Amino acid sequence: MNLDQFKPLTVYTIYIASTPEKVWEALTSAEFSRMYFFGNAVEVEPRLGGAFTVRTPDGALHISGKVLAYDPPRKLSVTFNVNWPELIEKLGPTLVTYEIEEAGDAVRLTMSEGHDRPLSDDILAGGRQGWPAILSSLKSVLETGKPLVVKMGPPQRMLDALKAMGIKTP
Repeated sequence: MNLDQFKPLTVYTIYIASTPEKVWEALTSAEFSRMYFFGNAVEVEPRLGGAFTVRTPDGALHISGKVLAYDPPRKLSVTFNVNWPELIEKLGPTLVTYEIEEAGDAVRLTMSEGHDRPLSDDILAGGRQGWPAILSSLKSVLETGKPLVVKMGPPQRMLDALKAMGIKTP
């Protein structure tokens, strides 16, 4: 996989009143991620080439990938592939990178989502809707101990675009 061909198409930066170590734990711990990631459990095998998975609250495999950069507590890059039939074959892999930097008494967390090919705004609408909610809830958990309650589903325009490409969604 040539990482140079991945162009970040979605980038979010937030500041969190926390430490880099706690932000890292939140991003890589199944127990912690369940609190802010809609009940999903993130599992990271702590090594380059290790497995990256996200399991739904009922334990089903939702997202799978590999660890491509592992530099605690500063940088984590993973392939982040939703396990919907034919999605990866038609849209290519997704690369997600988290960069964590100290910023005074806070942490600057930057998440970028990149792809190896151009994708329509309709396809990108899912990540562009979901990432702000996930990262805001992560911030809330770290700062207050309580997640945000954000109710949402995949955007209809993304579902329509995927259907038009012959990609089945649950």
